[in-house]
Amino acid sequence: MSKYITNSNQRILTNTIKYEQIKKNISKIYEQFGSIDILINNIGHRQDDIILNMSEKNWTDIIKINLTYTFLITKSVIKYMMQKRYGRIVSIGSIIGNIGNIGQANYSASKYGIIGFNKTLALETAKYGITANVISPGFIKTNMTKFLTSKIKNMYIKKIPINRFGTVQDITNAVVFLISSKSSYITGQSIHVNGGMYMY
Repeated sequence: MSKYITNSNQRILTNTIKYEQIKKNISKIYEQFGSIDILINNIGHRQDDIILNMSEKNWTDIIKINLTYTFLITKSVIKYMMQKRYGRIVSIGSIIGNIGNIGQANYSASKYGIIGFNKTLALETAKYGITANVISPGFIKTNMTKFLTSKIKNMYIKKIPINRFGTVQDITNAVVFLISSKSSYITGQSIHVNGGMYMY
């Protein structure tokens, strides 16, 4: 059975987390299971404001939570994958990283940063049998979208050719594919799961 790690914004929203603690926690997981084959970087926190009013703290907090923690956790995991010469890394981006959104300059920058980080990660680790890909969801029915009013939801749905918000299962299906043997020749890619809202 593959041993995997998934990090989630539910337990990572503190700026007091240090790299040494992250390394220690990852090491404990490795000692317990003897292998880490899969890493899912699933971090998505937002503190919205227009650029004119956005504080430096709001900017740096989101960059740290969404992007820096992805870097630190990945850095702590890949050495074990490199030793085994096998690994699957999937990072969750966002459509907002590609199209932007009013009031989300920090979030958009952090999610676009995930794409650049992933491309370099893929180049550096491919020779070790590791693949690294990004899934960029569109508008998905989660806690991050439930605050939207019906008017705003309908406005976005009009921009989605499939005419609905996505589900968590839609994203899960893409993740399962990217960590499976069926995707062994795919790396450095950003897979958009957005119902056709953004195409390139």
